[in-house]
Amino acid sequence: MTRYVVIGAGALGASLAAELHRAGVETLLVARGAHLAALRADGLRYLRPDGEHRLHLPAVAGPAEADLTEDDVLLLTTKTQDTAAAVAAWAWQPVKRADGSTGTAGTDLPIVTLQNGLANERIALRSFDRVIGGVVWIPALHLEPGVVANRGAPEPAVVWLGGYPAGADGSAIANDLRRGGLTVHVVADITAHKAAKLLGNLVNGLDALYPEGPLRTAALTALREEARSVYAAAGITPATPDHSGFGTAEIPGYERTGNSTWQSLARQVSSEIDYLSGEIVLLGRLHGVAAPHNDAIRRRLHRAAAEGTAAGSLGESDLAATLPGLTATLLGTRPHPPVLISAADLYHRVAEPEPPVLLDVRWQLGDPHGADHYREGHIPGAVYVDLETELSGPPAPGAGRHPLPTITQVQAEARRWGVTRERGVVVYDNTGGLAAARAWWLLRWAGVPDVRLLDGGLAAWQAEGYGTGQGEARPHPASDIVLDGGHLPTLTADEAAALPTTGTLLDARAAARYSGEVEPIDPRAGHIPGARSAPTTDNLRDGVPLLRTTAELRERFADLPGPVGVYCGSGVTAAHAIAALAVAGIDAALYPGSWSAWSSDPDRPVATGDQP
Repeated sequence: MTRYVVIGAGALGASLAAELHRAGVETLLVARGAHLAALRADGLRYLRPDGEHRLHLPAVAGPAEADLTEDDVLLLTTKTQDTAAAVAAWAWQPVKRADGSTGTAGTDLPIVTLQNGLANERIALRSFDRVIGGVVWIPALHLEPGVVANRGAPEPAVVWLGGYPAGADGSAIANDLRRGGLTVHVVADITAHKAAKLLGNLVNGLDALYPEGPLRTAALTALREEARSVYAAAGITPATPDHSGFGTAEIPGYERTGNSTWQSLARQVSSEIDYLSGEIVLLGRLHGVAAPHNDAIRRRLHRAAAEGTAAGSLGESDLAATLPGLTATLLGTRPHPPVLISAADLYHRVAEPEPPVLLDVRWQLGDPHGADHYREGHIPGAVYVDLETELSGPPAPGAGRHPLPTITQVQAEARRWGVTRERGVVVYDNTGGLAAARAWWLLRWAGVPDVRLLDGGLAAWQAEGYGTGQGEARPHPASDIVLDGGHLPTLTADEAAALPTTGTLLDARAAARYSGEVEPIDPRAGHIPGARSAPTTDNLRDGVPLLRTTAELRERFADLPGPVGVYCGSGVTAAHAIAALAVAGIDAALYPGSWSAWSSDPDRPVATGDQP
């Protein structure tokens, strides 16, 4: 019977050992210090959304106490900076074989490397004949000696396993982990999955140093863009893992504090930043691509650790000093990709060999017949997109009437529409872009590089005398575009509340809804305290559904201090305001939940009247 020796009893290792133990799979947990003493004395307090579990797991201090046999599998769950020492300690340990002879762990046992970054498998392969790389998504926290909380729901974790350097390996191990309730995928390209996870982990250094905010969002985008350039030079193509079905649930009294790097800084112990942002720096140096943003965050975290800085305690001024180019980015002094396309320009582009993908986003509040309007007449070749189901996620408490869909959903829809990086996308509606801007924003946020709003929409197309099609357009061939999210900034409710003190928060609803005179849809009337009224409809020219000129929009938004954020009723028309701001040369963050989420929270304050 296989025994799993889990080397490292932190949040990840203890959670895996706990789930295997609960499923009746033999485990041995390797811990140290006060944590080991607590495990031996009182067992593991394993906290899950379904309650607390007290588990008495076998625990040892190191390899000398393990008595290895050829039926053992080593799960390496230490932090990446401790991998080399752990490999050296275990690789040469004796292993009892069934025939009575003795081998060593490095020759006789598989080792599964489950840490972040790209370095662990190479380190292990120096000493172990059989290395299985792993990627784990798990929202677990090591709270105190003997206590671990895992908020994963409905399953405790999602795991990808694959032989290193290549080849699908680990099926038997995957089956045992599945017995423990984990979702496990066996893949042949584990390095591609590790690279994808590293893109996600680039938030770790930022999270350890800074609270969330528009500048931090821009910083994360910069780190990931840098990483993608490095990957391209290194010949690495990140995978697109499927996280559907995996989520988190709160454990009362044990709310999330921060990721593993945040926890390391909070405890004043070494962090794995040299194998996260530092890995991007190393790859860049090896392949001749500079990675200054990742290097700056890596160095700043080391300085914070040396100075005893509290986790998450640094402000935006420090981030602006660490990555000075980002301030200019948020204030709109960098060139912006084109936002609009005219009907005449689109007419010429649709005749090209590789025309853009056309998306018809016919939607208005109170009019559920967008698909019927599309079938009655649309720009030839356009695909109908339903805002309610394809550009929004399912309703969720506190998320507003039109929550953002997951990146997995956006990618699936974009592939079905035939979106590629080369062809570009043009979106339109028949209301001056008020609905289509949601598709523009969402695809730009997801990483599609060229997305345009048809200025004036279908009305402008018809005004030029161009023909329309009826019925359903022939669908484009499905694409394999890879999207990852985070390319445009967003705001949480707390960030929206704080923004008026450091920048500008715009309310894109009608003035009467802003003042609280009327509220036909949402639970309470009024606006977020400190927000300024800037109705989206005022971005359009009088009498026609065309956007105002660049000069007019720059004049309208000339006095917006600091970073800019926008909200509306449910996050739809705010995207149109963000498009108008982009035409004026100003970046802005979206509060996706907008007033529908804010007004449904009785603890959120409300202001009324025509002043902030």
